Amino acid sequence: MKITLQLPQPFLPSRPSYSSTSTSSSSSSSPAAAAPATVKVPDNGLRFREKLLYLQSLEIDPHKAVSLNPLLRTTPLPNIRSVEVCLVDDFGLPRSSFPRLFAIYPDLLTAEPSTLLPVRDFLLRDALLPRRHLRNSVLRCPRLLLSDPSLTLGPSLQYLRSLGFRRILSPRSALLLVSDVESTLKPKIGYLQESLGLDFATVGEMAVRSPGLLTLSVEKNLRPKVEYFLGEMGGEVKGVREFPQFFSFSLDGRIRPRFRVLKDSGWEKEVGLGDMLKCSDGEFAARLVDLRLRTVSVEGDGAGSSRMKLDWAGRDGP
Repeated sequence: MKITLQLPQPFLPSRPSYSSTSTSSSSSSSPAAAAPATVKVPDNGLRFREKLLYLQSLEIDPHKAVSLNPLLRTTPLPNIRSVEVCLVDDFGLPRSSFPRLFAIYPDLLTAEPSTLLPVRDFLLRDALLPRRHLRNSVLRCPRLLLSDPSLTLGPSLQYLRSLGFRRILSPRSALLLVSDVESTLKPKIGYLQESLGLDFATVGEMAVRSPGLLTLSVEKNLRPKVEYFLGEMGGEVKGVREFPQFFSFSLDGRIRPRFRVLKDSGWEKEVGLGDMLKCSDGEFAARLVDLRLRTVSVEGDGAGSSRMKLDWAGRDGP
């Protein structure tokens, strides 16, 4: 018997037909297959470059601004322009102030005019700041622009009014509105009350006459000057009560050296705080020469001290 073995044939995949007929019919029935659709993608790089050029036109370092305020990457350029318009038209700020302004507070670049305008309204309507001082108040304290009228400005204004501030009259006093009541204003008032033995109303009068008093640090300014005044100078509290600007002068730059000169000459009791500190260095030196000359002419005269004090205080005129 003869046996025949049937071996299986290898599998060969069939190739698709690329006949001209099928190709032409396929291209005619679905043209999209031959020409893929074009998807339009926004050129974000170009828009970002426009923002950088805009910041440069305001003389702002764009790369530094973006690093300090990353929101600039996604904030649309029209929004940033609206901040510029608001600051110029509503606050009266000159564009020349922008480099310094945005360098200190880069977050302003992505602020909304809807959050800036309530600050303007608060300063003019609630704080009664004269409109002519609005611009300089903001330039002196740009932080006003980022302060919430309800959370910060309002409570500060209420406390200042309890001190005697009926209205905010100047950029210097407007600066106080950004001070926190509990951590900044109250500790300073409390220290002056305790160290000088004055009541709240009297210290409030001092602050109204010299608003800069409430911008000084207790440890770096108020305490050293109070201790020097009461100690080395042997001053009476009445002196600083009547001339609270005393605390605004430099202890080492003006108060100490001028008092030492007067003390060495024996005139420390003849010259008041205001007369000692307000004049320039040249005028102070001229007054010293004048006093020395008059000391010789009135030597032995019992009224000499009074006459010298009058001459010192009267050199600036009435």
